Amino acid sequence: MRILFLTHAFNSLTQRLFVELTRAGHQISIEFDINDAVSIEAAELFQPDLILAPYLRRRIPDALWRRIPCFVVHPGIPGDRGPSALDWAILRGEASWGVTVLQADEEMDAGDIWASVAFPMRAATKSSLYRREVTEAAVEAVLLALSRFASGTYNPAPLDSLRAETPGQWNPLTKQSDRAIDWSRDDSATIFRKMRAADGFPGVFDTLRGEIFALFDAHPDETLRGRPGEILGQRHGAICRATVDGAVWITHLKPIVEGERTFKQPAAAALGERIAGIPEIPEPEAGVTWRDIWCEQRDGVAYLHFPFYNGAMSTDQAARLEAAYRQACQTDTRLIVLMGGADFWSNGMHLGAIEAADSPAEESWRNINAIDDLCHAILTTESHLTFAVMRGNAGAGGVFLALAADRVVAAQGTVLNPHYKNMGNLYGSEYWTYLLPKRVGGEGIDRVMGRRLPLGAPEARDLGLIDDCLGTDRSTLDREIRQLAEAMAQPAEWKRRLREKARSRQVDEDIKSLSSHRSEELARMRLNFFGFDPSYHIARSNFMRKIPISRTPLHLAHHRS
Repeated sequence: MRILFLTHAFNSLTQRLFVELTRAGHQISIEFDINDAVSIEAAELFQPDLILAPYLRRRIPDALWRRIPCFVVHPGIPGDRGPSALDWAILRGEASWGVTVLQADEEMDAGDIWASVAFPMRAATKSSLYRREVTEAAVEAVLLALSRFASGTYNPAPLDSLRAETPGQWNPLTKQSDRAIDWSRDDSATIFRKMRAADGFPGVFDTLRGEIFALFDAHPDETLRGRPGEILGQRHGAICRATVDGAVWITHLKPIVEGERTFKQPAAAALGERIAGIPEIPEPEAGVTWRDIWCEQRDGVAYLHFPFYNGAMSTDQAARLEAAYRQACQTDTRLIVLMGGADFWSNGMHLGAIEAADSPAEESWRNINAIDDLCHAILTTESHLTFAVMRGNAGAGGVFLALAADRVVAAQGTVLNPHYKNMGNLYGSEYWTYLLPKRVGGEGIDRVMGRRLPLGAPEARDLGLIDDCLGTDRSTLDREIRQLAEAMAQPAEWKRRLREKARSRQVDEDIKSLSSHRSEELARMRLNFFGFDPSYHIARSNFMRKIPISRTPLHLAHHRS
C-alpha cells in the first residue's frame, strides 16, 4: 500500500514503523504535522491508500479523516483516551498496559478499533517503556491492523461496544501538580514513580538552590542518608538528594525560565556555582547506587556496560569509558563485550554538554577527540577480542564506535542511524572512513551515509554493516549474547581470531594508517566546528531547544521530491 505517515516528529517509534513497513513492501512517505494545510497538501501529492499517525499531538484535520482512512497509534489500552496515556499508567501503577490502533474520527481517540496489543508494565521510565514495550506492541498492532484493512473483510470494533469490557477511560493532560514531589513526605518509591512518569518530557519541576528546574533520570541509592531534599553529593555530573527513606541520584536538569527555550544538561553543570562545596562522592565498592560505567566478569569474558542517558557521551564519559576499557584489558579475560545500555547503545557526542559549554566549538573538538581516543583503543587492542552488542538504538558516532569491535551484533528490533548529516551536515569521525568501507564496500557508503534514513538490524546485517541480529525478546537476547561471548572466548577460537585480527590490522595499516584516517576526518570536523558555515551550531542549538521544524526534510517527504 501507499501509506503516508503523519507525525509530530521522526521519533524512535516512527522510525521503527518506517523500517518495518518498508520491509513489508509498503511505499512510505512522511509529513510532519505542521498545520492543516500542509497535511492536506501532502495527502493530495502522495495520494495514499491510508494515513498512519504514529506520533501526533493534535487531531487529524476533518478534511483528511473524512476522505482517507486514518489510523492513529495510541499508547494505551482500548478505551483509554487523552494525551498522557503512558504518564497516567505509570502514576497509577498499572500492572499491564497496551497499544491501540484506532481509526480517526470526530472525537479524539474515540474511533473504531482495528487492533490492540497488551504488555506487562515494567518499573521503568516513560521513555524506556516507550522505546521497548510500547514500540514492540505498536509494531505488532500496526501490522495486524494493516493486514485486516487490506483484507477488505474486517469490521473494526466501535469503542462503545467495548466500554463494558475495558477499564480504559478519558484522562486529561498530566500537570506538574499531579507529580509534584514533597521531599518531606514522599518516599523513594513515590519519587521514582513521579519522575519516571515525566521522563523524556516534561520532567518534574522542582526548586533547587532557589531556582526552578525540571528533573530527569532518577536512580536509587541505598548507601547515603541525609535531611530529605538535601543535596548530599555529586558524581560524574549527577547529584544525589536525600529522601525520607534513602537517597536518589538525578543525572539531568533543565532550567525553567519563562520565555526561554532551555535544554537538558548534566545536573551538576546546570547548577554550576550553586553547588560549590558539595562533595564528589566516589562509587562504593558494594551497595545499590548509581553508576554510568561498570564491568562484570564471567567465564573469561568482561562485560562492559555504559548506559549513558539518551546514549549521549560527553568528553568526561568517553575518557572514563576508555580508562574502564583499558582496565578491562588488564583482567584475566580473553573477550571484552561492549554492552552499552539497554535502551541506547550509543549516539555519539553529548550535544547537551556541548551546548552548555562556554565555547561549544571547543567542547565539540574535545568531545570528538575523546571518542576517537576510545575508538583507537578498541581498534588497536592486541590482547583481547572485542564484541559490540547493540541491545538498543544507536546513531551517528555511536554506530561507528560499535564497528570498531571485532564482531558486531544488534537486537532484532534495533534501529541504526549511521550518518551525521542531519546534524547540520556534520562530517563525522570515529574512524568511519576506515571502518565503513571494510564492511559495506565502496558502493555501500552512499547508501549508509547519503540516504539519511534509519536502518533496521536485519537491513544492516544484509548490507554487511553488522554481523548478525539476535533475540526476538530480552531473555532470548541475553542468552544468545552469553552463548556467543563464551564461544568466542574459548582458548582455541580466541587464539585463531586474535592471530587473524593482528594480520588484518597490519595489512590495513600498511595501506593507510589509522592516524591518517583520523587526521583527515578531524580536518573536516574542524571546519564544521570552527569554519564559516554555522549549520552544525544552528542545528545543534535547535535540536537541544526543541525548536519546531518549519518543513519536512525532503529525504523523508518523498511526495515532495
